[in-house]
Amino acid sequence: MEYLRNFETGKIIKYLILADLILEASWGLISPVFAIFILQKINGGDPLVVGVASAIYLILFALIRIPLSIYLDKKPKEEDDFLCMFFGFFLSSFIPFGFIFSKFPWQIYFLQAIYGITMAMAFSGYMAIFTRHIDKGKEATGWGMRASLISLAMGLTAAIGGALVAKFGFNLVFLLVGFFSLISSLLIFVLKKEFLKT
Repeated sequence: MEYLRNFETGKIIKYLILADLILEASWGLISPVFAIFILQKINGGDPLVVGVASAIYLILFALIRIPLSIYLDKKPKEEDDFLCMFFGFFLSSFIPFGFIFSKFPWQIYFLQAIYGITMAMAFSGYMAIFTRHIDKGKEATGWGMRASLISLAMGLTAAIGGALVAKFGFNLVFLLVGFFSLISSLLIFVLKKEFLKT
């Protein structure tokens, strides 16, 4: 595609897109099977538990995202944006490992709460940095590139995740999600010299 060949961007945007791509694609492995996991593997797991678990993530993400974003916007330097983004990515990578040891609904609720908080942290900082460093005059292309790559990757990994669970079980998928999420946080960490004083 012509717009892909003509799309040139800086190191920061490339690393942000790649890190986000890996994070979102890895979590895409879980998306189609998470409800099944709760129904089959969690004691007392039923459709209500699935709904409450999803609600906890979404509500906490929404409630924390705006005040945290307002706080970051008040800081003149990008150091706070970077730290918020990095720790959000990094801490969220441990959530899938927690699913492996979960047996009861309250454990799922707790992990979903942490996931909502860490994702609010990650994307409050991410969006601020991405917006500031995106190529001028190519904002739509930059955001479109990110959205398209992530959607394609999540579409592929959704199918792969279902196949892996069917053949190997849930634990392998959770291990893979955690492992690749850690890789995404390391890619963010590579950018530390761009934002942190050394």
